[in-house]
Amino acid sequence: MIAALFHNRPLRRRLVAGSIAVLACGAAVVWHGARSKASNAKPAAPETKLVKAIAVAPMLGADTRTAVGEIRPRLESDLGFRVSGKLIERVAEIGATVKKGEVLARIDDQDYRNRLASAEADVAAAQAVLVEASAAEARIGALLAKGFTTRANYDATLKNLRSAQAKLKSATIGFEMAKDQLGYTELHAEFDGIVTATGAEAGQSVNVGQMVVRVADPNSRDAVFSIAEAAFANAPDTKRLPQVTVSLLSNPAITAVGTIREIAPMADAATRTFQVKVSIENAPDEMRFGASVSGRAEMGGAPVMVLPGSALFDKDGKPAVWVVSAASAVELKPVTVARYETDRVVVSEGLAKGDLVVIAGVNRLREYEKVRIVEGEGK
Repeated sequence: MIAALFHNRPLRRRLVAGSIAVLACGAAVVWHGARSKASNAKPAAPETKLVKAIAVAPMLGADTRTAVGEIRPRLESDLGFRVSGKLIERVAEIGATVKKGEVLARIDDQDYRNRLASAEADVAAAQAVLVEASAAEARIGALLAKGFTTRANYDATLKNLRSAQAKLKSATIGFEMAKDQLGYTELHAEFDGIVTATGAEAGQSVNVGQMVVRVADPNSRDAVFSIAEAAFANAPDTKRLPQVTVSLLSNPAITAVGTIREIAPMADAATRTFQVKVSIENAPDEMRFGASVSGRAEMGGAPVMVLPGSALFDKDGKPAVWVVSAASAVELKPVTVARYETDRVVVSEGLAKGDLVVIAGVNRLREYEKVRIVEGEGK
């Protein structure tokens, strides 16, 4: 029978057509059922990301400024002779302690002794002339009173007397100057101090004012720092300068408190920094001249927000943070960073008190995305 069906072409066509129709009807039923299930299914809820957030609160911006400098004497003088000559002796050596009035060096004084002797002789000669002129004036004055001489003779004698008096005065001044110059051949300490440098050796010819010995006062010390211009850009109040804590770099346990006494009005031409001098009261003995120290000052400023460094996000090259709104959605807010620290950032503008700022997972968030705060955070 099956062989008869294969040889009957009209019957075979009808069987194939019927099979196709049955398969088409089954496929339609299956597609309709699947479509009905898809239309009845609920849409999947969007994923809610878990984040950590903190509520920010303003705090007084304590700006800690630190710098490295060195200890220098507040009072330091370059001592030199007031006359020129050949240095024959320098008593003071570097590191020596000297007292006020102590002799530090001497120059050859033979020429100045000769000048003093010459000035002394000039005084004696002027005194002799004055004695003679005084006697002549007395004689001519007596003759004039008796009418034995003329008024012109007396006036000439009086002129000689006044000239002799002026010469004696000039000679006396010259004698005092020669005496002073002889005294200048010795260099004396102007105050109690320590010799920090020398500028000439025995046998050397020195000029007037040339530094021979440098003396510093050990009881008055300054910590001197070179501060960059940026440190003065946002200074809150220059009239209320803060105290500075000075500590030795070699031993930070040794500290002293100082006050800013001088700020250079002009930047250094080479370093473009400003020199700041901090006066140290009762400086420890370990803070010797030239010792390296660090200075720390707390500068008060406007209220700021302090955030962990992980909260910062980059938006078009500018700093921003994610803030959780009341609808539990995140929004990106640009902020102004006052300064960056080791593990945190100090924000000066862009946030308000009570804002919930995301501090973890900031790189996985999108604008207005729903989030859920970790339990215990954001309080």
